[in-house]
Amino acid sequence: MSDQQESQADLKKAGYDESNIRALEGVEGIRTRPAMYIGDTTLRGLHHLVYEIVDNSIDECVNGYASVINVKINADGSVSCSDDGRGIPVGAMPDMNNRPALEVVLTEIHAGGKFDREGGYKTGTGGLHGVGITAVNALSEWLEAEVRREGHVWTMDFAAGLVKTPLQKLAKTEKSGTKITFKPDGTIFPDTKFIYDTLTKRLQELAFLNAGVKIRITDERSGQTDEFHYEDGLVEFVRYLNRTENVLYEEIISIQGEMEGVQVDISVQHNDGSTENVRCFANNIFNIEGGTHFSGFRGALTRSINAYGKKANLFKDFTPSGDDFREGLTAVITVRVPDPQFEGQTKTKLGNSEVEGIVQTVVNEKLMKFFEENPSVAKKIAQKGLLAAEAREAAKKAREMVRRKGALTTGGLPEKLRDCRSRELDITELYLVEGDSAGGSADTGRDSNIQAILPLRGKILNVEKAQLVKVLDNAEISNIFKAVGVPPGAEFDDVTKRRYGKIILMTDADVDGSHIRTLLLTFFFRHMRELVNHGCVYVAQPPLYRVEQGKKRRYVQTQEEMMNELVELALGDANLTCEDGTVFETEMLDKLVKLVGELEEPLGTLDRRGIDLKFLAQNHATDEGLLPQYRIFLGKEQFWFTSQDDMKEFLKEEEQKRGEELRIADENGDSSADSEEDEEDFGKDDGLQVTDIHEIRSINEFLKQLKGYGIALKDFYSPGNRNGEPIFPFTIHSGNSNVKLSSLRQLLPSLRDLGEKGLKLTRFKGLGEMNSEELWDTSMDPENRVLLQVGMEDAAAADEIFRVLMGDVVEPRREFIEKHALDVKNLDI
Repeated sequence: MSDQQESQADLKKAGYDESNIRALEGVEGIRTRPAMYIGDTTLRGLHHLVYEIVDNSIDECVNGYASVINVKINADGSVSCSDDGRGIPVGAMPDMNNRPALEVVLTEIHAGGKFDREGGYKTGTGGLHGVGITAVNALSEWLEAEVRREGHVWTMDFAAGLVKTPLQKLAKTEKSGTKITFKPDGTIFPDTKFIYDTLTKRLQELAFLNAGVKIRITDERSGQTDEFHYEDGLVEFVRYLNRTENVLYEEIISIQGEMEGVQVDISVQHNDGSTENVRCFANNIFNIEGGTHFSGFRGALTRSINAYGKKANLFKDFTPSGDDFREGLTAVITVRVPDPQFEGQTKTKLGNSEVEGIVQTVVNEKLMKFFEENPSVAKKIAQKGLLAAEAREAAKKAREMVRRKGALTTGGLPEKLRDCRSRELDITELYLVEGDSAGGSADTGRDSNIQAILPLRGKILNVEKAQLVKVLDNAEISNIFKAVGVPPGAEFDDVTKRRYGKIILMTDADVDGSHIRTLLLTFFFRHMRELVNHGCVYVAQPPLYRVEQGKKRRYVQTQEEMMNELVELALGDANLTCEDGTVFETEMLDKLVKLVGELEEPLGTLDRRGIDLKFLAQNHATDEGLLPQYRIFLGKEQFWFTSQDDMKEFLKEEEQKRGEELRIADENGDSSADSEEDEEDFGKDDGLQVTDIHEIRSINEFLKQLKGYGIALKDFYSPGNRNGEPIFPFTIHSGNSNVKLSSLRQLLPSLRDLGEKGLKLTRFKGLGEMNSEELWDTSMDPENRVLLQVGMEDAAAADEIFRVLMGDVVEPRREFIEKHALDVKNLDI
């Protein structure tokens, strides 16, 4: 055997040959490696699915074909995104085996209208690679596309990225637009629950960035709704960012220009604070790390103010630096680049080198012109920089003082710090603990080899308005700088100089604890940002419950876990007896409870839609005992169907009876994007309205599984009375307790009540309620504790909320309280 043959044989023995090579195409590749297309499968990636769909609608708006976008979180957890644009083309594509264009766009990578500059899009926004909408389809349990164009409504259904129902022509319409409804795949995303506030923040941002576009968001789960529409775009964005500040001058400086196909749009305004707040966007994508447009803006701003200050003879003793001119600066920088180049998968930094020079030229020219026409504003900006430069010199002296003081004490460490013995960065931790009493418990309970404790007395300085000199003069903050080992000032961004690997914030779960945690996060965001950037800052998550049963004690982290545990406890000695004598117990009862639990949410969603389960079951259920999924209104008449084929046949017969095509009922509305069908609008005119009740898919799947246990649809609603007495078809037997149920929807709540018997549940509010042993077991033991890593977005959010709640301006604070007053739970009075 030759050497080459021996080598081949060795590879085969090692289990690596041609059979191990796979070529993944289209949606299969996306489902196998989702992070390559949406960043990750956390909540960030989940919400990115919505942004991908909305970006397509924004492209229609930017190119002048649409003006209204609607986003709705549906009651079943799916999301609908619609616009009044041209509608995705539906015609057959000869070079794609005559498949409809809609199918190609939703199932093929790099398929879309943004590659053809002539007839598609002149300017694109977020999604330029034709991957986004295909990725959304591939990562969805199901997706429905509804397109209005060419005088008709067209529909198409997909499951896991593959065609489920081919293109269908539904009815006639005079409008155009696209509506995509999708539900994320729970086998890919650990959490598929969309957060309203997260979506709202991004949609408001898009409305600011695209002047004149109207964006609405509605949450069917809670009834929340918001609408964003800004005719002045970035000017209103800066006004919004500065709403909590005392502005230095009223007029917002607007800079616009275009060079070499790159559009530049920037708005600027200073306030009397000391923090720089600049947001950078390229093609609507937020570049948290800035990039060439940011550096171009900074250079031009420094040059322009310097030139004016020298010309006006304002800088006599010394010239302020660029950092000085950016104190109190609020600005939004946007560029639209034909072929953007981003650094990193998440597009956090723009890399186009030509953009820097273009932005510099545009800003310098427009800013100098503005200064000449508005000398009073120019003088205020220059003097603000001069004051900042003087404060910087004072801060420099203060930093030197801090260092000198530090050198005189033992190791330069705070007296309150209970240090650890190890100096290894990889394993050491610093706990910033609220209050001396909790600090004492933490000190007693800790692992003193790797865990250090720094108690904080009360609330640290509000750094929102304080200049660096005052910040450094504050004892608690000075102690944090010393303990962390990152010196204040220019060097504090060097995270390798920190004394501990992890910095962990541990505060109470009450109002004061939340306040202190927000103060600390704001402090780290403002003065130790690189620690957050490098993932060194964490928040400890003490458990919510202590559960005592006799002499046994344990801890439960969340409300959901507690509810599940109560059910498990009740199942220990329980059985369920049915009216016909069937008894469920042990493993059979466990399986029944799990299936009934899966039905809790979709049945609750049906209730919220105002659909009566008993009425639907008794009047429209199939012979197999399943619910119809599709509801049709023709005028005031209501019809239900279990399959699209049945519905299609019915509509065909109706058109034959009428001798004309059916018309979509919302034609009397303002626009297709405005006409999201609400339940109360059904039957108001004689047109056609079709609704897919999405949660019925899940209900029917679980009903099929329950059929094997002898459980049917009728067991999920009350049977009423017999001889004037209520009927209870089920009874839970648990020890000496017998609980009668009128339907299986009462099963889980009743089991939770039974599970709580004999237990003492304590809901924790503060660390002070725990002794040192409890604090170690729940919050400090690396084997058991739960830590949340703080990201830049978390710290920025804390900073934003702090601006609103602690700023000088009252109106934003009042609006925040009014909006969130009804969300308050466990109010601490």
